[in-house]
Amino acid sequence: MSTQMMKKVMPMNRLLSLTTMMAASLLSVAPARAAAPGITGGTAVTFNLTAQPASLNQPDGNQVYAWGYGCNGAPSGFAPAMPNQTCSTMQVPGPTLIVTEGQKVTVNLLNGLPAAAGNTSILFPDFAMTTACPAANQGLLTCEALPAGSVTYTFVATTPGTHAYYSGTQSDLQIEMGLYGAIIVLPSTPQAACTSGVHASNVTAQGSNSLAHPGVPETDFRLATSAYDHAGSCYDREYLFQFAEMDLNIHRNALAQVIANVTKLEVPTEPYHPNYFVVNGRSMPDDMDPNFDSVYPHQPYNGNPHMHPGEDVLIRVIGQGRWQHPFHEHGNHVRILGRDGNLIQSATDPNSLAGPLLFTTTTTPGQAFDGIFYWTGRGLNWDAYAHNPSSTDPNAKLTCTPDANGYNTGAPLAINYFEWCADHNKPLQAAPFGDVPGGGPATLPDANIFTNGAWYSGSPYLGPNATNRATGPNSVFQPSNSQGNPGNERGYAFMWHSHNEREITTNNVFPGGMFMMMLVDSREFVIDESN
Repeated sequence: MSTQMMKKVMPMNRLLSLTTMMAASLLSVAPARAAAPGITGGTAVTFNLTAQPASLNQPDGNQVYAWGYGCNGAPSGFAPAMPNQTCSTMQVPGPTLIVTEGQKVTVNLLNGLPAAAGNTSILFPDFAMTTACPAANQGLLTCEALPAGSVTYTFVATTPGTHAYYSGTQSDLQIEMGLYGAIIVLPSTPQAACTSGVHASNVTAQGSNSLAHPGVPETDFRLATSAYDHAGSCYDREYLFQFAEMDLNIHRNALAQVIANVTKLEVPTEPYHPNYFVVNGRSMPDDMDPNFDSVYPHQPYNGNPHMHPGEDVLIRVIGQGRWQHPFHEHGNHVRILGRDGNLIQSATDPNSLAGPLLFTTTTTPGQAFDGIFYWTGRGLNWDAYAHNPSSTDPNAKLTCTPDANGYNTGAPLAINYFEWCADHNKPLQAAPFGDVPGGGPATLPDANIFTNGAWYSGSPYLGPNATNRATGPNSVFQPSNSQGNPGNERGYAFMWHSHNEREITTNNVFPGGMFMMMLVDSREFVIDESN
């Protein structure tokens, strides 16, 4: 089994219990997608925010008292445009601010926290403030809003990429309580390479080739076509993930003091024992529910990435808590483009990027990175599309014509677009583990293949009716699927999760926490990222 496909094998009892749970979960949340939704500041690029308290829903049934940034009135707009978009007066993470490189940005912050919490503020660590701060509002790190008061921040969005913002006042408490968010700065220079070649083919492939909805194309929910002013940062799909943790004792202590109407909060933040680990304010499986789901009025953003083979998926990641989180993206390494808006270029060739390929991406507190994840099926050693020349299904007889890199990219509307042609028509096991050609003496079920089947929704194949095409209706592989519509669609489900085992629990119950699934859907399945 190659490391590209399954980089670790879990104990079988845990694997089976998790697989059963995930099969039910994936089927129940099939409409949920993710993207990088946020708000825009209009022509004046002005954001009116407020800091307020509310409660966050958790999958164990707890409602956690928290503070968060939200919209002070209706925002100027949303990007990308999606159904059911809202901007609450309090949300965790705070609203994602979408701006363009070179724009002058104004953020007006109203302090709606309990008076006992004192001042609050926002730090924009990657940008230089251009507004003067009144003496009465001058804090240790930045200009602060007094209780029930307001403050204004102005800066120029100098560098494209993903950036964090968070409270600069009593940060050990206020960031813990939920006062953090993201700024996405879009590049000002369009890159011609992002709308030609393979990227143009990917857009074509997302056109109208749908068995479920013939003639209905996928909607492009990208904020831009590149992450930076560089052709090497082109992408086909994007997601934003903000990682944080919460110590329930701190939140309960803060609430108790607010209820007691104390004059000034005195909440100890050490020793620190977090028991909630969240992605975009939600724990698994809540992070796979839709964006802007009414069940989570103060947690609008989900974490549920999808892709088609061959797409470059941009992941925007921010460490918003106090701990460093080692996050592992199964299926492939992540190529880092830049950190905190700093594109990593070759020291000798400015046309080349030099970001590392990471097996596990480390989310450092306060740091953001942009990276590219892709999956093609190369190296599987079997035909992922279950081509079978003896089948009567026309999809089983599709051809694979390799391009210069060995992929089938000449027919963007084919179901096996971007197939790795070296594995075309190759059976799942040319030499089953344990048989005589494979080293004998007895043929046993291959644990690697068994693991694959369990992880990838019961089938090791992609595409409509793929399992039947390969092995017939009596296949030993379960005929489950991860989508439900169309019912015969086959997709791969890769587990993306923290490599700190406690962080994939919710209040010490497994599974939960920093845990999501990357679903790889074959080309005939329309990915709807609107919800």
